[in-house]
Amino acid sequence: MASHRKWSPTGTRIAGIRTPALATAALTSVALLSQTANAAPSADSKPSIEEVEKKVDDLYHQAEAATEKYNATREKTAQQRKRVDSLLDDVAQRTEKLNTARDELGSFAAAQYRTGASAPDTATLLLADNPQDYFDQTQLMSRLTSRQKVAVDDYITEQAATTKKRAEASQSLQTLTTTQSALRTSKADVQRKLAEARDLLSKLTTEEKARLAAIEKKKQEAADRKAAELAQQQAAAEKKAQEAAAQQQTTTGTTGTTGTTGTTGSSATDSSYTAKADKALAFARAQVGKPYVWGATGPGSYDCSGLTQAAWKTAGVDLPRTTWDQVNVGTTVPLSDIKPGDLVFFYDDISHVGLYVGNGMMIHAPKPGAYVREESIFYGGESIIHSVVRPA
Repeated sequence: MASHRKWSPTGTRIAGIRTPALATAALTSVALLSQTANAAPSADSKPSIEEVEKKVDDLYHQAEAATEKYNATREKTAQQRKRVDSLLDDVAQRTEKLNTARDELGSFAAAQYRTGASAPDTATLLLADNPQDYFDQTQLMSRLTSRQKVAVDDYITEQAATTKKRAEASQSLQTLTTTQSALRTSKADVQRKLAEARDLLSKLTTEEKARLAAIEKKKQEAADRKAAELAQQQAAAEKKAQEAAAQQQTTTGTTGTTGTTGTTGSSATDSSYTAKADKALAFARAQVGKPYVWGATGPGSYDCSGLTQAAWKTAGVDLPRTTWDQVNVGTTVPLSDIKPGDLVFFYDDISHVGLYVGNGMMIHAPKPGAYVREESIFYGGESIIHSVVRPA
């Protein structure tokens, strides 16, 4: 008879339990994974210098977007503070008028008391929450002299106006508190992004910093080449336009026809813009070398929109404070038609702006740690150029 043996799998015994070989392998894998997870990161896990460069650029971009939000909130806070101050001044003046009206009513009551005349209950009137209701409930008005009626009307009017203004001031104070809180939040957001970027850069070795500088140099060279290409294209287009204009003048002189009014008007407009742009550019050039400071509007330092605002102000053009508002002032033109003085906006969120100087170059306040400088509009690649706006 065949022997019937009970199957006994091979394996190891753990805590008195025999485990299959597969389970043993699984436990071994778990142990190895645990050891790997607890081990210190290897050198291979360190981000590459290209990844660090991209991360730092992203953080600076985020910080600049947060700066524009801070600028907008600060503008709103300043406007709200002015409104609160105005309302509080108005409340103070109306309160003074109300006190004067109350004093006049009190003098009537005192005079009537001294003469023994039948006087209205002025004390009740002055303490009433709503004097008009008090008059409606009694027939006091019929017992007052014309002078007393005028005084009562003045008192009622001033009390209503003062109450309304106090409510407005209270609401404005609440709004101011909210905007101030938002201002602190946006400020902290900028500081957090910049601190993270500084932390990443501080961890780079000397060799890595040199590699990062080399990457930046290559990007700058590529940007300069793109700027030169744009300058050549514009020069060719301008030459072609001049030749066409000369040909038109020849034709016009031969046929004796006229009709150059539109061209003359266009030239006058171009001349006016050029004069203003020259003033803005002269100011911007004088700021080259001054530090970028987020939220700054000069004269010692600037952020990007603070510089363009200050530059065009010298030409008599008042630009709004933020890039998000500046992009809506003036006329949007194609990149191929860009002229000195135009504003160049960058990124989908329109968080950066520069002042075009010609030949594919601009003057801008780039980022924290940098200075106002002249640089190619392609400094970050053509893809990040959002739009070009002619502000005047």
